[in-house]
This record gives sequence, structure tokens and C-alpha cells, in this order.
Amino acid sequence: MSEKNKNKSFTPKAPQKPGFQLWLIIAAVMVLLGLTWIQQRGVVIDITQKRFEDMYVAGDVAKVVIVRNMNRVDVTLKPAALQNSKYKTELEANSSFFNPAGPHYSLQVTTSDKFQADFQALEERNPEDQRIGFSVTNEENWSSYFGSFGFLILLFVFFWFMMRRMAGPSGPGGQIFNVGKSKAQLFDAENKVKITFDNVAGLDEAKVEIQEIVEFLKNPSKFTKLGGKIPKGALLVGPPGTGKTLLAKAVAGEAGVPFFTLSGSDFVEMFVGVGAARVRDLFKQAKEKAPCIIFIDEIDAIGRSRGKGQMPGSNDERENTLNSLLVEMDGFGTDSGVIVLAATNRPDVLDSALLRAGRFDRQISIDKPDISGREAIFKVHLKPIKTGEDVDPKKLAAQTPGFAGAEIANVCNEAALIAARKNKAAVDMQDFQDAVDRVIGGLEKKTKIISPEEKKIVAYHEAGHAVAGWFLEHADPLVKVSIVPRGVAALGYAQYLPKEQFLYQTEQLIDEMCMTLGGRAAEEIIFGKISTGALSDLERITKMAYSIVSVYGMNEKLGNISFYDSKSDGYKMTKPYSEATAEMIDQEVSKLIQFAYNRTLELLRKHQNELEILAQELLEKEILFQSDLEKLIGKRPFEKETTYQAFTNKKDKPAPAEMTKSENAENPEENEASALKAPPVPEEKTEK
Repeated sequence: MSEKNKNKSFTPKAPQKPGFQLWLIIAAVMVLLGLTWIQQRGVVIDITQKRFEDMYVAGDVAKVVIVRNMNRVDVTLKPAALQNSKYKTELEANSSFFNPAGPHYSLQVTTSDKFQADFQALEERNPEDQRIGFSVTNEENWSSYFGSFGFLILLFVFFWFMMRRMAGPSGPGGQIFNVGKSKAQLFDAENKVKITFDNVAGLDEAKVEIQEIVEFLKNPSKFTKLGGKIPKGALLVGPPGTGKTLLAKAVAGEAGVPFFTLSGSDFVEMFVGVGAARVRDLFKQAKEKAPCIIFIDEIDAIGRSRGKGQMPGSNDERENTLNSLLVEMDGFGTDSGVIVLAATNRPDVLDSALLRAGRFDRQISIDKPDISGREAIFKVHLKPIKTGEDVDPKKLAAQTPGFAGAEIANVCNEAALIAARKNKAAVDMQDFQDAVDRVIGGLEKKTKIISPEEKKIVAYHEAGHAVAGWFLEHADPLVKVSIVPRGVAALGYAQYLPKEQFLYQTEQLIDEMCMTLGGRAAEEIIFGKISTGALSDLERITKMAYSIVSVYGMNEKLGNISFYDSKSDGYKMTKPYSEATAEMIDQEVSKLIQFAYNRTLELLRKHQNELEILAQELLEKEILFQSDLEKLIGKRPFEKETTYQAFTNKKDKPAPAEMTKSENAENPEENEASALKAPPVPEEKTEK
């Protein structure tokens, strides 16, 4: 890690304070208006018209106001009358908002005109100098307005409140009014990722390519002074779990520029035009912060080839999103300050326009790690685990061929959980062995009840695999065989020790088929019957046989012809050959499988004594290692250096050319399971 990145501390953004709820604000405003109105007018006491006439006759009334539109009469008393105990006590007892200026009393009338006539008649009975008269007015206040327009006001407030809620980040509408905004998460100096290139192991070649992109952004003049241009994009391609997203996180942690990250599915929405709008908004934000990096994970969600599976005349929203992405990456007005990283495990379905140079200038292949890469990955994942002295990353790497980085991380975690379950102070090698078994075959079923007849069939089945692999030159030698039930349906499994290779010859594939058929052949030889336990074996050899005949061109009758289409998306409605050729392929596949089966039968009949010995030992011990096989049936007649031996000899030259028996027993290098598996209908005989 560079010194620059070491000195930077991870300071996450402060959590946003929740805003005031709108209904609280509205309630506070209403209370404030009500209190203001009450203080201005005061609280009056309702009286009847008879009592009003008594007050008037007694000379206590100072002013009469007729509120026409409210059919109400407000009565104000004289100051001298307020000192009278009957009024003073009543007013102070009934209201804490007593207003000495009045009004003090009010009465509801049927109509203002009728009260006006009655009041004039009442005044005519008094002398002219004692008459006080009256005034007529119309009251206009917030209550009258609310009575007239209250429904419209409430409707407007409700819709405004809902719009504010739905536009917020946590609203129930999911940002329906910001649906065209990009969902990309931004990592910059304030919100920095902790993962760096030191946390990425086993991807040395890919790290070199990615580190160069980071250098482009940190020191562009180093490359542009020679006339070079900064690449516009890099596509990370590889199987699931190999570390594509982890590598992108390391770029975010190492790069000193803003880093936008999102998934391809974030562009997908039910509304038309939303995906394209989000692409435009994403690149708009990126250009404002250029130079920067955009990382799109699982880009195949929007980058699939256009025109496939589309109905005539339909409007494919995904294609519109892809078109917008193509234009933003390399079109008129594009900005060279934005580099796009993308990851996918389905490069075969991506559109050719997306893969061309100028958009993704580099396609970085991230494959499953080899034995040295697995050792480096184990070292990374073993750092936080308290391990025993016997734990060796080399041995762990040798026993996990074909494992991706995510699977290795799972093995380390399972080993720690197993050790904790056993109350151990540290995780030892046996815990890692159990973890590998757990990942390969599933959880051990100690309570699963198997009849003695079924257990005997499983033992001879697995012994058939072991003997066939032991005496076939090109087959992978077996290292561990078990008849302990595991997982959902597995009654037994086996581990092999192959060399890591990429090219296979015809003899090697045929030997592999014979070894796979060893279980069924053993059942036929010993019991004279066959069981449903060979389901997974038959599925494997059928695929292998069809590959030999129709994919790899290894059949003499068909010749050097391959019907494999690497660019096909798997939805072809027609075969690329005639019915006659299809019949020929089926015949040749059947002949090949029958040849392999007859060869396996001949081999096991020749070594039937060894088959009986291994099966009886399996019934007694349930688990056998390679050292046990050497004691029972002798050493394998073919001297073949294993991957672990080659790896050890290369790195540690003092190591012997051949592993000891205990090492072979404890460090299997292959987890390929040749296990019994249940057919779809019968459930009593199941196997992985």
C-alpha cells in the first residue's frame, strides 16, 4: 500500500439527522393560530335572549354587535357592571382568557333581522337618552375561510406531504419522483473503502492491469507524454467467486479519485425510459467529479446482445438503457476523464458493441487460482484466524484444487466454526480437513439411518471407484473415500489427486470415464444387480462422451468436427446438423460408453480380490485414506508426481520427490466427488 493511502483514515459520513415531520409543523401552526384568535377576542359566555333583555333593562350593557353572517350577537358590559360580583365571579370562573375590553357574552339568534327588530322594540320602551343602539358587522377570520376552503386546503396539504415522503430516500414510494436519478454509491476522501491491493491475493496478473489504471489517474502525464491515451474502460471477466468485485473494491481503496459503484440491475425499472435516464445522470455526476472511476457490477443485466428474444414491434427498455450506455462511453461529447470498470461472469451474452475497443479497451480475465494462488489466498484469510502450528497453507492449497477465492474463504470460516464448536483454543489441521469435507459433501449426517444392505452397496460402489482409479494409468488416484452420509442426499464420496492441467488426450478422458463407471461395474460384479446410486456418475460420463464425439472431434467416424458454438446463448431452436448426423452421434456415444463400461468390468474382475478387501475395510472403518489403500492393496503401479509434490519441489527444493503416506492421507488435492445420488423418484437410495 502506498504511503498516501496508509496515512488516510477511514472517516464515514455523519448520519443525516431526521427532518421534522410535516404533520407536527401543521399542528403547531394551527395551535398558534388558535391561541392568537382566542387572545384577541377572549372567551365569551353564552347566554339566552331573556337574560340579555334583563341585562339591558338593568342598564349593564355598554355595546351590542350583531354578527350577521354568524347569526350571533356579541354583548359588552359597562366597566361599572364588571365590578358587580355576579358578573365578575362568573366571567373569571368560566374563562382564563377573560378580556376586560369585551365582548363578554354572546347569544345565538335565529336570524339577525328578527333580533334587530326585537332589540329596536326593546329600546323604544326606554328613554331616548338611555338607548345604546347596535352595530352590524360580518366576521372574517381563519375559521370562516377554513369552513369554506377547508377540504381543498387539506387535499393540497395531503398531496404535498405524500410527495415529500415519496421523494425522500426512505419513503414508501422508493423515490418515485426521483426515479430517473442514479443509484450509484460514491466513495471519496470522506467515505473511503478500507480494502486495498494487499487484501487481494492469487490475482497477480489482473492486479498489474488494474494497478496500471490507478496509475493512469494518479500520474497521467507519465503515459500521455509519449502519446498514449488513458483507457476508457476495463471489463473483469471470470467465474463466480473469483474476486472480481473484491478487485474493484481494492481499486476504490487505492485510487485517490472519486469512485462510483452500482449494479447493472440498478438501471432496471418498471417505468419506460428510467434506465437510460439513470445512465445519463450517472455520467453527469461522474463528469462533474472527473477524473473518477465508475464500477458497474454484473453488467450483463443491461449489456445483453440486442435483438435476441424481442417481440416484433416491441420496445425493449433494456436495449434503450444499453444504447444510452454505449453513447456515454464512446460517442459525441464523451469525457476522457471517466474510466468505467465492469464485471461479469457471462461474457458470452454481452453485446459486441459493448466489448469493442474504445469502450472496454481491456478485458481482464480472472480465472480460478492455481495452487500457488490458492496458497496466497489462504494466507490472507488465515491472518484473522487463530491457527495451530500444524496448519500449512501449502497443504491446504494442495487439497483444494478448483476452489475459487470465495470457497477458500468459506473453508477458513467453516474451520473456525468447527474448532469453536469443539471448544478448542486454536484451529488445527483436522478442523480444516473437516471444513473441506463439509464444503465438498455437505454436513455429516450422524443420525441418518441406513440399512445394512444399502450400506454394503455403498461400500462396494465406492470401492469400485477406488480400485478403478488405482489401476488406471491416466485416472486420478484416489486419496480419500468415505461412506459416511453427508448433505441432503449423499451417502458417500471420494476425493482424487489429479495434476492441474488444461489439455486432455483421448486416453485420459476414457480412463476418467472408466473410473467414473467403477461404482456401477462393482455392483454388477458383486451383486449381479445395479442400483440407482450411479445417477451422478451416469450424468457425468454422458456429458463427457457427447463432448468427446461432438465437441472435441475425437471420434473417428465423425472426424475432426465440432458442433460447439462458443457465442451461443444456449437458446438455439435448431441443431447445427442433420437428423442423420444426430443419429450417428447418439450411436457413437452409446458405443463409447459401452466400451468404457466393458473395460471397467474387465478391470474390476481382474482385481476383484482388491475390491473385496477395500469394501470390507470401508464397512468397518467408513473412511479410508491413501495410506490405507497402500497397506491393503499395495502401491499404485504408476509413478506419477502429484500437484502438491511438484509445488513443494519447486518452492522448497530440499523436500523429497515423493510425499510420505501420512501427508498423502492428510492432504488430498482434489475434491471431485464420485458419490451415489438419488434418482428423481426413488428416495431410499440417495447419493451426491
